[in-house]
Amino acid sequence: MKLYQVRKGQLVFYKNELHKVYAVKPVFKKSIHLYRLKDMQQILTKASEIELIRPQHNDTFIFYGKRYTIDKDKRPEPGDYILITKPAPDFLDHYSLNEIEKVETVEDGNVTTTRDNGVKHHEYVVLIPGKAEASREIAYYDKNLVPESQQIEDESISYLSEKDESLKPVVGDIYVDVRQKTKAMVVAMTEDEVVFGHGVRVHVAELLDENNFELVYRFEEDL
Repeated sequence: MKLYQVRKGQLVFYKNELHKVYAVKPVFKKSIHLYRLKDMQQILTKASEIELIRPQHNDTFIFYGKRYTIDKDKRPEPGDYILITKPAPDFLDHYSLNEIEKVETVEDGNVTTTRDNGVKHHEYVVLIPGKAEASREIAYYDKNLVPESQQIEDESISYLSEKDESLKPVVGDIYVDVRQKTKAMVVAMTEDEVVFGHGVRVHVAELLDENNFELVYRFEEDL
């Protein structure tokens, strides 16, 4: 790609794997900042080393150790994850292109997410857990280049937990929600989500995104 073509939020292939652009900083030699979706590892690279991919219906990919398939026809239910493909947030909402959020409530196809964002029915597609029949693989540009052992490992939450132990949040950690400008403590956790004291639930991967959250106190450091 050319530098002028790159935008924050785009999904791209880099070194055969699916990534998301989280920042573009033209003044730097490695001006494209990426997250690898399978494990949220940060990457710095150049525009010439990435290739754009536009997610479509029935595409399948890995997000933080779990596989999902895009379904544009499914009606969302509370607990589903959505991929925001045509963002048009209202003044009080905070989301952007290709963000993944969890549905809290649904009304006439419009949803409120667990981050208190109101997302209209034409702005998102639903993510179905697992791989659907006849789906198109976009976790990798060429799956044939990826050893089977790595494919199995890439879809392992337990592997990520071990790998990212130093980054993994714990109850008592305090984060600042950068967009909402609020500070909150982690009061509960599930396998891949955290619950803050004011009731907001977010995916663990969101906490690794410096554009969304900033860690200001780690509970275990003072034990």
